[in-house]
Amino acid sequence: MFQQEEYDVIVVGAGHAGCEAAAAAANLGSKVLLVTMNMNTIAQMSCNPAMGGVAKGQIVREIDALGGQSGIITDQTMIQFRMLNRSKGPAMWSPRAQSDRMRFAEAWRLTLEGIANVDFWQEAVTGIVVENDTCVGVTTALGIEFRGKSVVLTNGTFLNGLIHIGEKNFGGGRAAEKGSRGITEQLVELGFEAGRMKTGTPPRVDGRSLDYSKMEAQGGDEVPSKFSYLDTPRLTQQRPCYITYTNERVHDILREGFEKSPMFQGRIKGLGPRYCPSVEDKINRFADKDRHQIFVEPEGWSTVECYVNGFSSSLPEDVQYRALREIAGFEKAKMFRPGYAIEYDFFPPTQLALTLETKLIAGLYFAGQINGTTGYEEAACQGLMAGINAHNKVHGKQPFVLTRSEAYIGVLIDDLVNKGTDEPYRMFTSRAEHRILLRQDNADLRLTPLGHELGLASDERLERVRMKQGQTADIAELLQKFAIETAEINPLLTELGSAEIHEKTRAVNLLRRPNVELADLRRALPTLDEALTAYDAEALEQAIINIKYETYLLKEQQQAERMQELENFVIQGRLDYRAMPALSHEAREKLLKIQPETIGQASRISGISPADVSVLMVYLGR
Repeated sequence: MFQQEEYDVIVVGAGHAGCEAAAAAANLGSKVLLVTMNMNTIAQMSCNPAMGGVAKGQIVREIDALGGQSGIITDQTMIQFRMLNRSKGPAMWSPRAQSDRMRFAEAWRLTLEGIANVDFWQEAVTGIVVENDTCVGVTTALGIEFRGKSVVLTNGTFLNGLIHIGEKNFGGGRAAEKGSRGITEQLVELGFEAGRMKTGTPPRVDGRSLDYSKMEAQGGDEVPSKFSYLDTPRLTQQRPCYITYTNERVHDILREGFEKSPMFQGRIKGLGPRYCPSVEDKINRFADKDRHQIFVEPEGWSTVECYVNGFSSSLPEDVQYRALREIAGFEKAKMFRPGYAIEYDFFPPTQLALTLETKLIAGLYFAGQINGTTGYEEAACQGLMAGINAHNKVHGKQPFVLTRSEAYIGVLIDDLVNKGTDEPYRMFTSRAEHRILLRQDNADLRLTPLGHELGLASDERLERVRMKQGQTADIAELLQKFAIETAEINPLLTELGSAEIHEKTRAVNLLRRPNVELADLRRALPTLDEALTAYDAEALEQAIINIKYETYLLKEQQQAERMQELENFVIQGRLDYRAMPALSHEAREKLLKIQPETIGQASRISGISPADVSVLMVYLGR
């Protein structure tokens, strides 16, 4: 008989969610088993070779601030860095990195192998072991039973995965990899509700066959930043991406394949991501557009393989190939593999608690695309939170939950649990009502003290936060006291198109003007420039944001505090909402299903009105 020890946490799947879950639980002190069907595809970037982006970049920085690994590994393996939305306010600034796909996966595997508490097993998991409504292990295709005090399922697109290319379809979790069977069927038998979703990926091409002279080069930032708050390496050289466009000839060829499209012919039943449509969906929905943007993204420093971002497709491979060759720069393109769509099972996340533990089975956690999300970053942060909470439960510690005013991670999980999703959920800045507070530049200030208290963020991280806080306060005080004479500053104000001053003023007053930046004052005032040379760039940026947006930050903080009052109204135990006739019928149904833990959580459930919240507060004696 196969013998093995009992684990604290068993993680099923080694994608971005599984890797973060395993690393977090193990680094906190749990004995972890990471089970994957293929150890050569740990942390595989199944879709585009990039991390971050609008709102997603904020999530990666939050993962790093808590003590997770995604930011560190991205910094170690990136080939280009860009800060998106710099022309907008700081709440919208979003870091994004092109990654070396092979090095990213290798770095993750080596990181996990370097954690003594992580064991590995390569095999398909076919079911979970449940005793007394508690998950106590998993079973594998070989019939091996691994026992554990908790289990985190991070199955990605593998649950009954079905790949579509034109009229062909075959089982698989992604290209050249088989799907996973047995888990969905068992969970449904246990009482879980399941659904189907779909996503897609574009063809990969040989970069040697492309004519980049016909495309627009898109370089990285002149002074590239990074994701981690630790001393990870900074880029000294970068690889460019390129932009080109589809055209009417491309669209005509793609339309020829519509009769064989699994999406248009109804063979795909799952709902796809609204904000990342396939190229055939784009030309169908936006028929008035004569072209669509295509981003040509290199997959690493050395490989010639390129990712054709914007050309996701499930049309027949010959249609994809002919259409690609009509794009400027792609006239002689050689395809490595065609794009495809994939359908897979997911479980509506309203079946979870805010810890990502399932409500039906104790000790069982879901993270990543199994919850209906899309994106590496969304998956990674769920894995981190599931790993933390699985460890905490096993060791008798309090649950760890982030609120909507603390982190984008809190917004994401709160949305999933309270509103559910019937299409792949993607994070946007617009989903966060407190986005001025939840910026990428202050994730360490918001979350590292919490991560340190958990035992996940190191003493070094906390010390860096304290230094940043101290420097930010010192800079604010310096600018508050620094006096400026009219004669030395009015020429600069005239140059900037800003009103001149008629009496001596403080630097902070000028910095509150929208068209006056600290760099301008430093250029005009050598003594101020010299006084600020001792301070770190991040602290300087933090101080200026606090000064320029002081009123907005204060207003948003007050709103967050008012919302927190509702979070403090705890609902003890399970209530029978059917016995509250004053509630609307929809409210009774939703509250029974979700069983919110606080009045604040109840107020955010889709279909719960302010009147329903008032009824609840009266019922609870508030």
